[in-house]
Order: sequence, then C-alpha cells, then structure tokens
Amino acid sequence: MKKYVVVGVGGRSRMFLDALLERFVDSSKLAAICDKNQGRIELVIKEYASKCPGLVGYSDEQFDKMLKEHNPDTVIVCTKDSEHDNYICRSLEAGCDVITEKPMTTDEVKCQRIVDTAKKTGKNVRVTFNYRYAPSRTQIKDLLMSGVIGKVLSIDFQWCLDTNHGTDYFRRWHRNKVNSGGLMVHKATHHFDLVNWWLSSTPSTVFAEGDRVFYNSRQAKCYGLEEHAERCHNCQVSDKCNFYLDMSAHESIKNLYLDCEEYDGYLRDKCVFSDEIDIEDTMNVIVRYKSGTILSYSLNAFTSWEGYRVVFNGTKGRLEQECHESSYINSGGKVEGAFEAEGSTIKVYPHFKTPYEVEMWTGEGSHGGGDVIMLKEIFDNQQDDKYLRAADYVQGAYSILVGIAANKSMATGKKIRVDDIVSGLSEPKFPAMPDGTESIEYVKDATRSCGGVLMEANIPLKIDAPE
Repeated sequence: MKKYVVVGVGGRSRMFLDALLERFVDSSKLAAICDKNQGRIELVIKEYASKCPGLVGYSDEQFDKMLKEHNPDTVIVCTKDSEHDNYICRSLEAGCDVITEKPMTTDEVKCQRIVDTAKKTGKNVRVTFNYRYAPSRTQIKDLLMSGVIGKVLSIDFQWCLDTNHGTDYFRRWHRNKVNSGGLMVHKATHHFDLVNWWLSSTPSTVFAEGDRVFYNSRQAKCYGLEEHAERCHNCQVSDKCNFYLDMSAHESIKNLYLDCEEYDGYLRDKCVFSDEIDIEDTMNVIVRYKSGTILSYSLNAFTSWEGYRVVFNGTKGRLEQECHESSYINSGGKVEGAFEAEGSTIKVYPHFKTPYEVEMWTGEGSHGGGDVIMLKEIFDNQQDDKYLRAADYVQGAYSILVGIAANKSMATGKKIRVDDIVSGLSEPKFPAMPDGTESIEYVKDATRSCGGVLMEANIPLKIDAPE
C-alpha cells in the first residue's frame, strides 16, 4: 500500500482526496494534508473525518516536518501554480515521488530547477494531463496513429472559454502572471500537451501575439459598470452585472474561500474588469515542431460556447474534430468540463475519396471523462497503455515551454527557440507515428470535395516511399 500526502487543499485537490479515500482505499493511504490556509485544513479534516479518522494537517511552514514524520511514497501537489516548483523539488530531495497538477510550473527558471532536481534525485514526477485520457481526445491519437491521414503536416487549433468558465480566471489568483504564467501557461498547458502528444513530437520555435481586449475598463464602461467595486461581494452594481459571482450561492466556494478569507486574505471574487489584471484574454500562437508540423493555435476567454475545434492536415487527408464541453465555475458544484454530445463531431476527409463521419468515443465525468480514467491508471499503477498517456517531468516541461515561449514572444515581438529556454531535456517517450514515407495508393475514379460538392475526378496519384 502506497502512502500519500497532499499539499494544497483548494478546489482541485478534491479529485485526489476523493480518489484516495473512496475508490482506491485498498491500495492507497492518505497520511496528511498541508496548506497555508488553516481554515481550509480544518474544513478538509472535518469533511473527511469519517473516511479518514486521524487525518493530520500541517501549515505550509511545516511541510518538511510533514515529510519527515510521515515519510510518504508520493507527494501530491495542488498549490498555486507559481509554488509548484518549491514543493516538487523539496519532495524529490526528501526521497519522495511527486504527482503534480498542471501546469508543472510557470517560468523557465522554475522549470530548470525541477528538471535539474529530478535528474539529480532519480525520483519520479508525474504531471496530471487528464485531457489525454478523455475518450474523445484519445480517439484522435488513435486515428492519427492508424495513419488514416498519413503524416500530420499542419494543425489549426481553436479553444474557446466562455463567459462563465473563462471569466473565472480573471477573478482569482490566475489573473496575474506572477502566479499562473497567464492563460498561455495555466490553461494552454492542456492544449499544447495534447498537440505534443498527438504528434509524438516536441516544439522547436514559437511566435505569439496576445492582449487583454475584453476584461478591461473599456468593456466595463460598455456594460455600464464603471462604478464596480474591488470584488463582487457587496458590489454596488452587482444587480446589473452578468459577471457577478455570489460566493454564498455555491456551497463549496463559500466553504473553501469566502469563509476562509480571514486566514490569508485571499479574495476569490475580484472584479473581472480590474486594472490589476495583467494576463491576456485573447492569444494567437504559431508553433513549429521538430517533426516539421506547424501549429496555428488560438485561445479566447470570452466566447459564447465552451469547447474547441481542431483540424489536422496530413499527407493522405484531413481530420476534423469539434468538441463541446459543459460550462462551469471552478469549485462551483458542477461537473468540470463534461463532454456534450450535441455539436461534437469527428470527420475524416481522405484525399480523392468521399469524406465520412466517425462516431465519437465518449466518457462520463469531469474533463471529458478523462479524470476517472487517469486516476485509475495512477492509483492502480497500470502500465499497459499503447497510447503512452502517462506524462513525466520531461513532457510536463515541453508543455509549459510552449506557453513560456509564447509569453516571451508577446513581450518582445520575436520568435523564440524553445531549446534556448531550458537545458537538459531528453526526448519524451511517445508512440510511433506515420512519418510520411508510406506509399499512397492510386485511386481510380476518385472523388474530391470542391466547394462543398462531391465532384468526379480522375487524378492519378502515386507516391512511393524514397529508396
């Protein structure tokens, strides 16, 4: 039986706490928790008293003491993003393995520290990229591995955060880059990791543009909200604000944050139009991969629907996916990012053949059904996975390095070489993918799509693999 401790017991930690104390009690033991907010420590101990009697809580100053007294096999890190490196490295140096929430960290200095410490200690760092495990995302990997469109040459990837979920990043500590690295790191780490994994490749260069065009004082004026307060709580214009968050209306948010403000002064409901915000809400990125693939990526945090569109153009055709997700507020009580079948599709457009739709794999629960599958792999210690979805610190690094490079590009207006940012990274272990050397059959009496209409074509095409 493996022994675990958890540092950071805010909203995201509940996934791990519930897993340890409900689904995996036969193989796992939760020994202790740690947080800088004493109110949250007491809340968790009380809430899980029947499932984990005798659970011990430690303040953040007592973190090393906790490790010494309990000698855990693994430390689970769920703190503020900018603090991940501190707890990861101290855990590794204490002889523990680490499971960390994404993003692994927020800048290149902290990333280098983790890389160097992991290599020095030889201990394991697992980054929880739950989106890899969502059936609809795994299905894309499966299709690409099958060679249905050959080698991927370019990708167009558009991610939409709506005015419910997207807005929430501008209320919380995520609103400042010093805490989160901005949405290019905190949120897009999911998306860049998916592309790295889908391609089985790593990024080479990054160029980006971005700005805060929606969550600002100009937009507040358009809504007639110029007199907004620092926060939603007791704001005088809350009755006409579509972005108002009533923390008392959400039991989990009230318990974890509103009722615990007195301990650390953290305000969970700051105004989304505040001049204190320094992260972008609209971003466009061009990434060239070592495989030769070029990614065009966009992220907008003020859209009218939640989900994404991704298109892969390959040597043998085109693969498109549109995926809709449920809208939610972090810790608001709803399932986070549940898959929505309506509007979600996968389509394949082979060269010179009739396009067709593929029935999409679906899953139940948060993050498109990925969380439940990932947790089973982690805590049941499953090893047999042809998709190689488990991510270590190397893959965690390459994910955030795209976002870190994007931040640098936006600040300087220059294209950034990823290998110049952090040193000592090996190539990740990824599944083999089509490399573009496969022969392509001649299709007699082929059809092709032209202007949305299938038209007869007779185009001889035969590409042999080079000698």
